[in-house]
Amino acid sequence: PTRRSSDLVAMMDYTKKILEMTNKNNGYITSLQVTNEHIPRVYLKLLVDSGLLEQSARGVYISPSVFDDEMFNLQNRFKKGVFSHETALFLHDLTDRTPVRYKMTFPAGYNTTSAKNKNVITYYSIKDRYEVGITTMTTSCGLEVRVYNKERTLCDLLQKRSNTDLQVLTQAIKQYTQQTKKDIPLLSEYAKLFKVEKRLRPYLEVLL
Repeated sequence: PTRRSSDLVAMMDYTKKILEMTNKNNGYITSLQVTNEHIPRVYLKLLVDSGLLEQSARGVYISPSVFDDEMFNLQNRFKKGVFSHETALFLHDLTDRTPVRYKMTFPAGYNTTSAKNKNVITYYSIKDRYEVGITTMTTSCGLEVRVYNKERTLCDLLQKRSNTDLQVLTQAIKQYTQQTKKDIPLLSEYAKLFKVEKRLRPYLEVLL
C-alpha cells in the first residue's frame, strides 16, 4: 500500500508539472522539454489518454483548448529548418498574403524529403550563408520559431531562383524602407554577400 501510494503521488506530481509547463508555454509542450525535466515520457501518454492533452505532431502535445500551430510543429520536426522567403515576409508583417505552403531553408546537403512530404517548399543554403541573419520570432500562437531577419529575407527574394511575385517583392521593400526599424547598411552588406546588389539598387534609389 505504501509503495502504491508513493507511486500515485509521483504520478500526480509529474502530470501536474507537465500541465504547468504546458500552460506556461501557451498550451504547448514537447517530449524533449519533458525529458529535460527528467520526467518519464509515459506521463505524456497518460495525459493524452485522460483527455488533458492532445498529440499535435510527433513529439508535440497541446492543451485541447488551444489552436494547433502548424509552424511550431514544423519547426519542432525540422530543427535545422529556418522559415524564409514569403513565409518570413509574413512573420515580419511585410506582406498581407497568408502562406498557402510554408517555405524553409536548410543547410546544403540536408535531406528534405520529410519536409517536402509535409508540403513544405524547401531551399538550400551553403554553410557560411545558411546561418546569416537567423533570428527568432513568435507565431500568432505565441510560440517561438526560427526565421531569417528582414534584411536576409529581402536578399533571398531578390535572387532570381526565388521566382518571387514582383508585386509582393516591391510591396515588401517599400514597407521595409518606410519602417523606423530598418538597417540599410546591413541590407547593403547582405546584398553584396548574396550578389543581389544590382537588383536591390533601383528599389532603394526610388524608395529612399
